Amino acid sequence: MARDIFVNLPVADVARSTAFYEAIGFEKNPDFSNEQAWAMRWTDAIYVMLLDNAFYATFTDKKILDAKTHSGALLALGFDSRADVDAITQAALTAGGRELHDPEDLGFMYSRAFEDPDGHGWGPFTMDVAAAPAAQPEEA
Repeated sequence: MARDIFVNLPVADVARSTAFYEAIGFEKNPDFSNEQAWAMRWTDAIYVMLLDNAFYATFTDKKILDAKTHSGALLALGFDSRADVDAITQAALTAGGRELHDPEDLGFMYSRAFEDPDGHGWGPFTMDVAAAPAAQPEEA
């Protein structure tokens, strides 16, 4: 079996969330979808599963956090260019997302941050690894 990742997110409205993720470039995959959950393909190996809160609750005994008021994960997406980072962020804002802070430009890395309508945080970025500062060893 291939090494895939399926990020499962609890959502209040599967149809609304599906429309949001489709608007920012994810592709719908009906093979793993129904009215309780929709699979959104990012790459051949990366999917976001949008699970209705009640359906999500069948997979855990833990309380589902409200991502609008609590942070449980921050998800980063790598891109080839600043323009791509800006494009997905603008698409997210147009589709009902919220920008979390101003763009960050560290020279070797450029990033933005937005959340989806349910409050899940995403950080699109682009980075020139060759231009990144070398890690400095800690002094003993």
